[in-house]
Amino acid sequence: MKINKYLFTQSHILPFVILAGLWLSGCEEQRIIYDGLNFVRFTDSTLSFKESYSKAIKIKVHNGGKVLNESINIKYTIGGTAREGRDYRIEGTKGTVIIPVGQSFGEITLYLLNNANNILESSTIEFALTSVSPSDKIKVGFGEGGLGQKMVFTIRDACIMEGIYTGRLPVGNQAFQLADIDISSTDCKRYTISNINVGLLGFPQFFNWESPVGFEAERPKLDFIDNGNNTLTIPRQVIPQFSSGYDTLSGTGVWNPVNKQITLSIKMKIYKLSNRKDSVVNLPLIYVPQ
Repeated sequence: MKINKYLFTQSHILPFVILAGLWLSGCEEQRIIYDGLNFVRFTDSTLSFKESYSKAIKIKVHNGGKVLNESINIKYTIGGTAREGRDYRIEGTKGTVIIPVGQSFGEITLYLLNNANNILESSTIEFALTSVSPSDKIKVGFGEGGLGQKMVFTIRDACIMEGIYTGRLPVGNQAFQLADIDISSTDCKRYTISNINVGLLGFPQFFNWESPVGFEAERPKLDFIDNGNNTLTIPRQVIPQFSSGYDTLSGTGVWNPVNKQITLSIKMKIYKLSNRKDSVVNLPLIYVPQ
């Protein structure tokens, strides 16, 4: 009976497979390929990043027509309310972006400058494509309205301690380290560390022995409060990833306004099932801006 059922299933599936293939084939035949005049445009019409983002931002300009066997040189202007040198900088030759020979994309490399001051406002960089060469083969913007000729980049203000950090956990004569840790806030008062697992969950001396946790994918968060005088408070909180819920964290910290480094002294209260007693582990964590 199993064999007959298998054959019956196959005989009914086959016609659908054939029909699906014919349908896909029909779609292939009706695919529309743009064969008009070449044009260049910004790939995105708007983008938005927090000023605390420290990595390179690639603003793409693309050729919307056939790939050319020569480079495409595009001129652009910059306006808006953001201030060059204070809010952002352009890497490379400002005002020119090149699409290399045989390629479809060129890039403007933008870096944001974090001057966070706990005043949550936004500013803009307005890019506009003005001319392109070779002008006899390609134009700026698509259609009569020049679609894609302009792009608005919004820089969202960040709180003073927001950003991307590298975390360090000193242990004896060595230190564990983890990069790309995001620290964020919505009110410039209470901050959230996206991941405090700087080697913590890989070592049983830092958590409840009776509740071992796999540490590779765990990203426990931690909140701290800015006291307004370069000191920090870690309010009492439970980190579920550390144990079955008996462990609580609290502590203090400092923020260095010169090098922007955050140093936390975390007290982890651990309830051990083996001896039914509480113990406290002190964890020093250091966050260095990237």
